[in-house]
Amino acid sequence: MIREHVLPAARATLCTLLITGVAYPLLCTGLALVLFPQRARGSFVTDDAGHTVGSELIAQPFASAAYVQPRPSAAGDKGWDANNSGGSNLGATSKKLRDRVQADVSRLKTENPDALAEIPAELVTTSGSGLDPHLSPAAVRWQIPRIARARQVAPDRIERLVADQIEGRDLGFLGEPRVNVLLLNLALDRLLGKPVAPPGK
Repeated sequence: MIREHVLPAARATLCTLLITGVAYPLLCTGLALVLFPQRARGSFVTDDAGHTVGSELIAQPFASAAYVQPRPSAAGDKGWDANNSGGSNLGATSKKLRDRVQADVSRLKTENPDALAEIPAELVTTSGSGLDPHLSPAAVRWQIPRIARARQVAPDRIERLVADQIEGRDLGFLGEPRVNVLLLNLALDRLLGKPVAPPGK
């Protein structure tokens, strides 16, 4: 009984575990480190001083008026929690969702008095993960008057920088043009110098 059934089952289980649980992950990790070393290590981003300031794949808050601010986040109690990724799961008829959006609209209008266009929808809606690091070029450009005023520079200087930071569609046809908020904010600091408050504070 043991020899006919238990031992073959144990051998099959052990072989499967070694192949799929050890060998395959090690092979994939090794290939990723060789072919895409920066991404395989987390796509961490450093500032000019060499300090790690985040990952280009994970959004983080930027409260200062001198920075591009990301879309809202429902990941964790305070948002942007990489250990608690997810959406709010609030439906379209939710009063809590409606109140939160109305509060964000009011805040954005107060903080961006020179923005004449309608507020882009993504600036008041969360992503499914709560950690989307990108904004559309339109959502970034909507914030330019506030950033220019906070940094005391002409808006067209920031516009040129935004244009340089736009990422095209993957493979030329997948997705939409987008701007990585963290990378753009670091570029703003390199071009115009850091404001009083550091990024993300």
